[in-house]
Amino acid sequence: MQPLNFPTYDFRFKNSENKIHIFDAIRKKFVVLQPEEWVRQHTVQFLIMEKKYPKSLINVEKQLTINSLKKRYDIVVFDQKGNISILVECKAPKITITQQTFDQIARYNMQLKANFLMVTNGLQHFYCKMDYTQEKYHFLEYIPDFSR
Repeated sequence: MQPLNFPTYDFRFKNSENKIHIFDAIRKKFVVLQPEEWVRQHTVQFLIMEKKYPKSLINVEKQLTINSLKKRYDIVVFDQKGNISILVECKAPKITITQQTFDQIARYNMQLKANFLMVTNGLQHFYCKMDYTQEKYHFLEYIPDFSR
């Protein structure tokens, strides 16, 4: 897998049925290593190691229903009260982040109501703070660290 614009992390890998799997510390299982999964696992480690979010507040690849369609978000980080603090959308490195990507995360967030959004393809990272009164988001230079 190609190097990403994240610090270097130690991952556990295994080869099974001629496919490489990477261990997901949140789901506590090995998952097939695809380009988007490579980005997702780096993002999870970034949130844990650099931003100090506890693993117990991070959720990965859960289903939600939007307009009767079943969708899956990539990563959600909860606050200590159980509210969604950060919604993360991960794309494979070869995928260019466009307005369409932001529209996708915005649709998910209409239901989830996160305070912050992160969109990444592993090479570029975009961070936003939601402004629900004005119904828009403001770009940030970074996502906030965990605070108790």
